[in-house]
Amino acid sequence: METNQGELQEQRERHRALRTRIRDGDADAFGELFDACARSVYNHAYRLTGDWAQAEDIVSLTFLDAWRLRGRIDADGGSLRPWLLGVATNVTRNTRRAARRHAAAVARLPRDEVVGDFADELAGRIDDEEQLALVRTALAELRRAEREVLALCVWSGLDYVSAAAALGIPVGTVRSRLSRARAKLAKALEPSKRRGQVRGDRTTAVGPIEEGNR
Repeated sequence: METNQGELQEQRERHRALRTRIRDGDADAFGELFDACARSVYNHAYRLTGDWAQAEDIVSLTFLDAWRLRGRIDADGGSLRPWLLGVATNVTRNTRRAARRHAAAVARLPRDEVVGDFADELAGRIDDEEQLALVRTALAELRRAEREVLALCVWSGLDYVSAAAALGIPVGTVRSRLSRARAKLAKALEPSKRRGQVRGDRTTAVGPIEEGNR
């Protein structure tokens, strides 16, 4: 027990020292933060957008924002990972708003007739693609707030308190949004589950990997 308490105290001291160095503008400390959390931010961004290229852009924008906002970091506290995921969530919202404005502008331009792609048609006949499309559709039908909580708590492995801090909302709101999101996904994926059982239950072979807190 004493050993565990000593390790926890040492970990808290490391977090406190890193926070102080970053607040003071230490570029090396910020590099350490990037190395430790960039993958988590990348995965979180992909889960919110479903686009790897866009997720890469969000990682860059997130750390640019984090550097700009470093003066707001509290001197005391644990890992900065939940804070970074909160910044990434805000960046994603802003990116989506910009994308919607761009799409609206493009939609007003004259368009040529689009010819169907045979490769897309062929891919749509493959079971794995159908299952993936069903999951993406189910996630897309969630409210943005529900999708954000799901990404933080289920896939990024944050507890309710950390997710609430990242999003700036009460813990009770995190619980209720996550409960609604899980219920909606379970209902939406019931047909996929039945098909998977007929084909050897392939749909349960792959699932999200929790990254855990650092």
